[in-house]
Order: sequence, then C-alpha cells, then structure tokens
Amino acid sequence: MDQNELFLRLGVALAIGLLIGLERGWQTREELDHQRAAGLRTFALTGLLGGIAGALTPATSPVVLAAALAAYTGAMVLFSYLEAARENNFSVTGVVAGILTFLLGAYAVLGDTTVAVAAAVAMAILLALRDPLHTWVRNLTWPELRSVLMLLAMTFLLLPVLPNRPVDPWGVLNPAEIWLLAILIAAISFAGYIAVRVLGDRKGVAVAAVAGGLASSTAVTLSFSRLAREHPESTRLLAGGTLLAGATMLGRILVLVGLIKPALLLTLLWPVVAAGAVVLAGSGFLLWSGERNAAQDSLLKIHNPFDLGTVLKLAGLIAVILVVAKTLAEHVGTAALYLLAAVSGIADVDALTLSMARFAGGDVSLPDAATAILIAAAANTASKAVMAAAVGGRNLGVLVGGISAAALAALALTALILAQASAG
Repeated sequence: MDQNELFLRLGVALAIGLLIGLERGWQTREELDHQRAAGLRTFALTGLLGGIAGALTPATSPVVLAAALAAYTGAMVLFSYLEAARENNFSVTGVVAGILTFLLGAYAVLGDTTVAVAAAVAMAILLALRDPLHTWVRNLTWPELRSVLMLLAMTFLLLPVLPNRPVDPWGVLNPAEIWLLAILIAAISFAGYIAVRVLGDRKGVAVAAVAGGLASSTAVTLSFSRLAREHPESTRLLAGGTLLAGATMLGRILVLVGLIKPALLLTLLWPVVAAGAVVLAGSGFLLWSGERNAAQDSLLKIHNPFDLGTVLKLAGLIAVILVVAKTLAEHVGTAALYLLAAVSGIADVDALTLSMARFAGGDVSLPDAATAILIAAAANTASKAVMAAAVGGRNLGVLVGGISAAALAALALTALILAQASAG
C-alpha cells in the first residue's frame, strides 16, 4: 500500500483505540491516575501498537505480529492482576478489551477498515452497557432463557436440516420456509414479551399496550376489557390502550410484509397507514383525557409466548392456510380467498399475512393479496371491538367500536381511491 493509505489505516487504528479508551476511561473516571491498569491513553496506544505491528507484518514476517500480541497480552495480564489483587476485583473484561483493541488495530491496517470500525463500535457498546446487561441477566427467568435457547436451536440447528423445497403434491409446503415464517412470528411475539419484562408493566397503559400488541393485540384487548369491567371509571384510559394495541398490530402487518414481499408493501401501505392514523388519533385522545387511577397500575398479564407448542401450532396454521389459499386461488376464485381471509383474520392476522406475502405476485396477484390482508386486518379489528363490548361493557364497546369503525372506513376509502387511480 502507498504512504497515504498507510497513514489513513494507522489513523483508523488509533481512532479505534481512542474509542475504546474513552469508554474505559469513563468507567474508571473516579479512580486516581496511575491507579488503574489501562485508561484512555493506554487503549489509544494499544490500537496504534496493533496498527504498527500489522504494518510491519508484510515487510517482515507474521511472527512479528504474533510476538507483539504475546508481549502486549503478557504485560496487560500482569498489570491487570496487580490491580485486581489490590482491589480484590477480579474481572477479565479489561484484558479482553485490550487484546481485542490490539487485534482490531492490526486488522485496520491488514484488512477491511469498515469491518474493524464496526467491530470496535460493537465492542464499545457492549462495554458501555455493562450495568443494564448485568441487570437483565439477574432478572432473567429460566423459561425466558429456555425460550432464547430454543429460538437459537430452531434457527441455527433445525432450520438448516429441513428440506428447502416443496414436499407436497401441490408444490406449496416448503418445510424450511414455513418453519422460518413461524420463527419470525414467534420471535416478534417474544420481543413484545421481553419489552413488557424490561420496561415493566406498571409504567403505564400506553407502554403495556404497545409491548403487548407486539405479542398479541387480542390478549391486550381481553386483559384491558376485564380491567374496564372491574374499573369502569377508567374505561376511557383502557379503551385508549386497547386501540393502541390494535395500531401496533397494523404496524406488525407492514413489518411482516416488508420483510417477506417488499413489492406488496407498496399496495398495502397507504390503506394501513390511514387506518392506523385514525386509531392512533383516537387512542391518543382517550389516553390523554382518561383518568389515571388504580387501573393504570394493574398488571398486564402476558405470558411467555415462545414455547414449542405455540410455534408448532403456528407452523401448522400457516401450512393449512397456504394449502387452502393455493386451492382457492386456482380452483375457486378470489371471492373464496377473501372469505378465507375474513374467517382466519378473526383469530389471527399473521398467518394469513404471511401466506398472502408468500403467494403475492405468483399464484395470487398483488392487488388480490393486498385485499385479502386488508380484509383479515378489518375482521380482526372488528372482532376485538366485539370482544371489548362483550367483556368490558357497553361504554368500552362504544369507544373501541366507534373509533375502530372510523378506522375501517378510512382503510376502505383509501383502498378504493388507490384502486380507482390504478385502474384509471
């Protein structure tokens, strides 16, 4: 490499050391100078040392880099041990951070500077999040840890061995694809559950509604409806939370479609956004005007949604809807497909959304797939309004049902305008 490029790469190596040194120095800012093994200057010099060792390697031998790393590691371990013995605080994080800073400095000279900087940023974030990560681990329950391990096993062990081709006579059921879709939904639901655990379900109805809506907006509707019956004075507040969970469900549809079939997102975007805007406006008004009282402090009970039985049921539902949708699209027509969307949408929107995204542009046209998803979302929204009235009482039903009806009208009107514009 020429001189200018070498100076640039050494600058990146120094910058990596400064970044890590800044974080390490801030963590030990209360300690006196010369009372810690490594701080801002030491890590900056470590990055530069790695860069110089990397620059010498092509001109000499890889042994130079290995010897420099061994010498640095020995010195770092020795001084860290002396510091730990004095403070009775035995942690290897500083040693690992120093070694990694050295290696990233060398890689910035010998390899891809973008990768080196990205790895340094990731390391700095992990180091800075020490306390939150430790708190999260302390609060982690065995079912949650099991769910994380199951997600990893399902994704990286089971998914690669599943057949990645259709195995049925209709050419629809691809085990690897179905399993991946099931994992995607379960992971999103688990993220909602973790959000409730991390943020706390006593932070307010709005936070609980959004986090719960990621897991199951129907579960949030049922939970809030029961609370509304027990606390009728908080009906407006709980109606706002119920609607906010429904808006989160609409956002989930856009995310899923965007991940599976981006081309379909262009057809769905504005009707869903129109409905979501109405729901959010109504929810915001009710949450703002609702009285904050005992119901706000009630626990939102959302159980861990990530278990093997749930995932298997979801995979089975996706498979059934895929086969039925394929059959209806080929032999019956779009009217029956829309009926399937309405019926399945009452119980679950995700499976129908994934199925239509899978077929969109192939067995089902993009407009028909978008219409089916909109019908499923409308059916789900209407069913939750009925649930709110049945469980939570007339007042809750009127508030949720009225705003939901306005949202569905906005959805239908926007879809009609877009269809006419497309036809014209």
